[in-house]
Amino acid sequence: MPQKVPSFDELMEAAQHSAVHLEMRDQYAVGDEADDFNAWLGTGHRDLDPASEYWAPWVDLISGAVARGVVVRRTRVVSEPVTDYIRYEHAATAVNVAAGEQVRWLPRSRAVDLMLPGADLWIFDGVKVLFNHFTGTGEWADPAMELRTEPGIVKQCSDAFEAVWERAVPHEVYEIR
Repeated sequence: MPQKVPSFDELMEAAQHSAVHLEMRDQYAVGDEADDFNAWLGTGHRDLDPASEYWAPWVDLISGAVARGVVVRRTRVVSEPVTDYIRYEHAATAVNVAAGEQVRWLPRSRAVDLMLPGADLWIFDGVKVLFNHFTGTGEWADPAMELRTEPGIVKQCSDAFEAVWERAVPHEVYEIR
């Protein structure tokens, strides 16, 4: 049953051991990122300064978690050839890595035999799943997030994440196609 959803920052700050993120969309259009993406489309320039106004809140949150001993991993399941949005994400993933995230990429064609959840998600400490809900155009849906703690759901999502992680290519090696 869905629960009241704490803020993402509260969930990350409460994490003690792990926070893993599974992304499966080829396009997002959320918040300030939509403006930054459109600017990148026009210029090809991406802010890569971890201390910038754009990145600092994320870098501080993630680096703080990593400093407490939280392992933060992210996998992105992507179609190939990739969309412009995935190129945009890839162009700045070095900032995620510098903050302490481990990031991997899995071409969708290599995920066809995996059973994956129907929504992007975060799993905190292997006991909480935060599903992220988006519209077809990549905007936040209503509700945008759903927190689940039922052991069966957590296990299914954890198993799916680990299956993707095992097959995925580390960021340093993955080549955009």
